[in-house]
Formats: sequence, structure tokens, C-alpha cells
Amino acid sequence: MGRLVLAAALAALASIATAQAQTYPSRPVTIIVPYPAGGPTDLTARQVAPKLSAKFGQNFIVENVSGGGTNIAGQRVARAAPDGHTLFIHNLQISANVSLYKTLPFDTEKDFVPITMLNSNPLVLTGRKTLAANTLPELVAWMKATRAKMAHPGTGSSGHLATFLLAQALDVNVDHIPYRGAAPMLTDTLGGHVDLFFATPQQVVGPITGGQLKGFGVTQKDTSPLLPGVASFVQTYGPKLEIQFWHIMLAPTGTPRPIVDALNAAVQEAIDDPAIREAWAKTGVGAYPKEQRTPEGAAAYLKGQIAHWGQVVRDNKIEAPSN
Repeated sequence: MGRLVLAAALAALASIATAQAQTYPSRPVTIIVPYPAGGPTDLTARQVAPKLSAKFGQNFIVENVSGGGTNIAGQRVARAAPDGHTLFIHNLQISANVSLYKTLPFDTEKDFVPITMLNSNPLVLTGRKTLAANTLPELVAWMKATRAKMAHPGTGSSGHLATFLLAQALDVNVDHIPYRGAAPMLTDTLGGHVDLFFATPQQVVGPITGGQLKGFGVTQKDTSPLLPGVASFVQTYGPKLEIQFWHIMLAPTGTPRPIVDALNAAVQEAIDDPAIREAWAKTGVGAYPKEQRTPEGAAAYLKGQIAHWGQVVRDNKIEAPSN
């Protein structure tokens, strides 16, 4: 009798979840981005949102909730109703924050359900144009003889973590110079006040090709067609410096699986749109293979990145400031 009651209850829950998916979304959907407008994470969200609006016939609105090392936004999403009307687009930093912060106002692996991996791109090691070095090996030799001033856009950012990984992998010493975002960091490098920084291709292709900055290395296996004269870190120094700056879409845990699947299918359609692919290619951004774009593939990728960046954080004794 007990088994029959349990089976009936499970069937009822499945029926409710299916009904929710059939009427989803019943109102505008908010996509939370944990950064100010204008950055690569915000841009990714704003490229996908109109496609989802057209697909579902409801507005998908991007809202920028910055601060707290991205944890203010994370807490808001984690506490939102698990009905698919609050979504989260984040990047590499969500995986590093698990180890950077002694406590978080949510559990990254338990409080979010991955919907899909969105896209990724390498980082570019970029320097002021007055540096004596012109090639990656020349730069490394210079860094071994000189303590380089390396800028980054905040604790736990991809640039911050990549700087530690660079120093660790190549046995060089650097001074970390934090900035409140990429724009002032770029300005000070252009002005010659700092030596180097890591950035996404879309942030530096223009200044590098225009001669205002020097490009030294891309954190991927091959060179970039956008920067053909810039070396591959992996080809030159091995796989330890292969870094991808990625984006993931998440929802609060408890979001019904039919809604997760509906969102996944709609995002896949958006990602495969030729216009989006062309726009991404122009800035060095690429989509993930199909198997990593499933909810299970995204969950496995996130788990692996939490382990990877956790090790980097522990090896280098990196601590984030208190929230």
C-alpha cells in the first residue's frame, strides 16, 4: 500500500512539473548578471536574452547585480523561487569563489542547477607598449630579472587567478595591482603605470592590433586567428597555462526538470544561431561541444572547475576580502 501511495505521489509531482513547463514562462524572466553592464558576461546575457524572449513569447530581462565578489547576486538567485523565472549567468569566478571565501551565503553545488555551458574564450597576456620584450620567451626572461607589476580587475577574477597561475607555472615573481574593473586597468596600462594584465580577446584585440599595447600569449592550445602574431602559452610552455574564460547558465535548485530542459533547448537554439556564432567568432569566443551543453555536462564541467581553481587558490594561499 505504501509503495502505491508513493508511486501516486511521484506521478502527481511529475504531472505538476509537466504542467508548469507547458505554461512556462507565465511572466517576464529575470537573468541576473553579477557584474556591471558592458563586460563579457553582461554581453553574453544580452546576446542570448532576445532569442529566449522570441522563443517563449515573454520578456527575458537582464539585470546587473554587482558587488560582494559576485556573491550578492548569487545569494539572490539561490533564494529565488525555483520556477525558472530567475536565472543566473556567471563565469569562471563562481568556481573559484568556493575556495576563495571562507564562507558563502549559498552552496554553489547544492543551491544551483546548471542549465547549460554558454561559451568560452582564452585570455590574452597583454603589456604596455614600452616593455623591452616583444615575444613571450623574451617577456618571461624579463620577468625573471624584474618584478613585473601585473594588474587585475579584482580578487577572484579570471585575470587575478591567471596571474597567480602564470607566476606559479613559470617561476616568476609579480606584484599584484588590483583595480575596480577592466576599464581603469586598461587605462593605466596604456599610460605605462603597470606592466601587464590578462584580459579577454574582445577587450584587447583593438589596442594590440592598433599598436597601443603588446600581446604576448593566449591561454589556449593554438594561436588565435584574431591575434596571429601572439604565441600560444600551451605550445610554448605546456598545458598548465591553458585557461578558458567560460560562461554558464544556472537556476535555483528545485527548478522542475521540464523547465530546465525547455530552457536548455531554447539556449541551444540561440547558441547555434549563425548571427550569434559570427558575433562570437569576431571576438575570439566559441561555443562548447554538444555533450558539455547538456545540464549534466554543465554540472560536470562546473564541478571540475571548482576542483581545479580550488587547487590554485590553496597552492597560492589566495584569500578574498571579507564580504
